[in-house]
Amino acid sequence: MTETLALVGVAGGVGTTRVTVEMAATLARAGHSVAVLDAAFGTQGLSTYIGGRIEPDLTAVATDEAGFSDALVDVWQDLAGEAALVPAHAPFERIARAKTVDAAQRFETCIDHARSRFDYVLLDVPPVSANQAVAAVRAADRRVLVAPATRRGTDHHPRMRGRLVDLGFDVDALVANFADDAPSLPDADHEIPTGDSDVSVPTAVDPDATFAPAVAATTEGLCNCSLDLAFPTESFLNYGNN
Repeated sequence: MTETLALVGVAGGVGTTRVTVEMAATLARAGHSVAVLDAAFGTQGLSTYIGGRIEPDLTAVATDEAGFSDALVDVWQDLAGEAALVPAHAPFERIARAKTVDAAQRFETCIDHARSRFDYVLLDVPPVSANQAVAAVRAADRRVLVAPATRRGTDHHPRMRGRLVDLGFDVDALVANFADDAPSLPDADHEIPTGDSDVSVPTAVDPDATFAPAVAATTEGLCNCSLDLAFPTESFLNYGNN
């Protein structure tokens, strides 16, 4: 049965897209099929992981100008499993139309299409304030907050948790991102260190990276699965579930 996770940033710039993409690459490395859908229409960060022209994109599907299959972009072909991204990459006029109530309902239909084809569906969700973000958290099986392991994360994550509760949604886990030397978030369920910046290919595909074991441990915890991936023992023990 397909698992659908909404990864929700507690604020802008907290690394939600990176965490989502790294988790997707980890699942694909373990032999699973996974799709990532972009609900962050404003920042369009998922598009940076795709080379070449993006047409049609997810906003075109949400505005009923294209079919869902046409917007799927296969990535990381050398991994054991299958991974596809469905990015947002559009002019402002279409982004505005993609945020309507009708478009949000079509976005939920996209999620259903992804469920029918993939083992896992990951939703890259910005701070919840627009229709497509509400649609994403409503459609998900589990909702995960992503917050930096800083004072900013400590300030913002209770607010976003409260917003989801106000909308009638439970929060299933909290991921502390950039969890290096800074104190961890007190309520964090999982921790991920700072990865290399400005990457276009996920670091998690490299089993020798310190970053990859932490992503794998977080992915296993959030997806309730065992990925059976090999990593250097010392690196693997540095990060994981709190």
